[in-house]
Amino acid sequence: MGATKRARSGGRSARSKRTSRLGSQEAWSAAWGQFRGGLSNPFINRLRPYEILDEAEIEAIHDSSMRLLEEVGITFRGDAETLTLWRQAGARVEGENVKISRELAMELLALAPEEFTQHARDPHKSVRFGSKQMVFAPIFASPYVRDLENNRRQACLKDFVDLVKLTQASTRLNHIGAQICEPMDIAATRRHLEVTYGHLKYSDKPFLGDARGEGRARDCLRLCEIAYGKEFANNNVVLLALVSAASPLLWDVTMLEALKFYARNNQALIITPFTMQGANTPVTMAGALTQLNAEAVAGMALAQLVRPGTPVIYGCTLATASMKNGAPVYGTSEVARLTFAIGQLARRYKVPLRAGGNRNGAMQCDAMAGYQNMMTMLPAVLARTNYFLHSAGWLESSMSVSFAQFIIDLDQIAILQDFAAGIEVCEDTLAFQAISETSPGGDFFSNTHTLRHYKSIFLEPMMAPLGSYEAWTEAGGKDVIENALEWAKAVLDSYQPPMLDESVDDGLRAYVDERSRELPDIET
Repeated sequence: MGATKRARSGGRSARSKRTSRLGSQEAWSAAWGQFRGGLSNPFINRLRPYEILDEAEIEAIHDSSMRLLEEVGITFRGDAETLTLWRQAGARVEGENVKISRELAMELLALAPEEFTQHARDPHKSVRFGSKQMVFAPIFASPYVRDLENNRRQACLKDFVDLVKLTQASTRLNHIGAQICEPMDIAATRRHLEVTYGHLKYSDKPFLGDARGEGRARDCLRLCEIAYGKEFANNNVVLLALVSAASPLLWDVTMLEALKFYARNNQALIITPFTMQGANTPVTMAGALTQLNAEAVAGMALAQLVRPGTPVIYGCTLATASMKNGAPVYGTSEVARLTFAIGQLARRYKVPLRAGGNRNGAMQCDAMAGYQNMMTMLPAVLARTNYFLHSAGWLESSMSVSFAQFIIDLDQIAILQDFAAGIEVCEDTLAFQAISETSPGGDFFSNTHTLRHYKSIFLEPMMAPLGSYEAWTEAGGKDVIENALEWAKAVLDSYQPPMLDESVDDGLRAYVDERSRELPDIET
């Protein structure tokens, strides 16, 4: 693999800047643990998954989905090869509509692995999907940003690079995701090249490949072959790609091209129906589950038809639709309940699950953003989700990414990760001796057990104003947005790039420049 030796930046000047922003070096060092270091171990969810439906109810939804595949079918639009694959497998193909028997669907889905690893450029930061493991990535594809001064404007390439740097620096995000924002100053036809180059240059964590057609997928893989080495990239999962059904009951050619390309090249896929309950699904939850499950099963089965054993993740993008104006609504009880049910379906089919994210409809960092985020993320943790996309930075139903919200969300992620660790019960944690040594009515501050554990036992949020109101006002009385933006600026000041061999960097840049010259300025 190509990650070796480029000189690192940073040093005294960066440290002095971050110290001046956030107070004493001691205070900075205490909080910097949120960002510092690598991720050699995955986050483990030790909580028992919450099951909202009983076995008979889950089977009823499964059966209804299978009937939908058998009797109504799924449309695979504009892709003759996909129709041929289904026909050869024994499905009933009528025009572009494909009716799939439940036996064929389940036979194919059984070929998908229960767990798989996506390799990072730094092997210590590779992630595993499945079982109790959790992987967190930030928002992607926002055309607008709320920048480091909290001004809203179109996103540009520098914003994308800064957001990659924040993700690289955070120990709470172990996956980069895709284009964290859309760099609108780059032509849409070439944007995927600069995005993939940015992932590989400014981070050594795993990331998502572009899934908007075969051409972009091929470019992403070619860049990974340069960075990882061609043999390694061709024999291991180095890319994960999100492909979406065009609900209801439609897979279009753009997504199908990407799905087939990644599957044939040994890469992994998130199969994601994009649903707004009541708009592009039935208004009832059981009906929405019937439809999205049929769409997801059809996509996961097709991946196995292309290449048996293709790693897939059961994905879902959930919102309800306002019956007043049709707008998406997040953080609702319906979304929470759907998340629990989809978790049960993913476990029934023995595939990893993608759900959750800090997703909201708020226009700015406010209480609405906070409560909608938590109502989306907490159920996903309790449903034993494996991949949390859109975990940091989301505002305006994904139309903008906020640097302040990004930092605030990291605190919430940290709390949820700590929550999911459960309670450790052993001789030391039971603290029998510590209790017996302490006099009735006394305290444990000076107990040897406390002194042994106090530095690591409690999670200390970055954003929480500790101390008294007087101490807070004396320190400037900054609100949470001001505080978060100071954190973001300080982290960027102290960012140090991951090692990247200069010849590899040159090869990546040469490929991007050459392909950029070949591609048109606008979509054709």
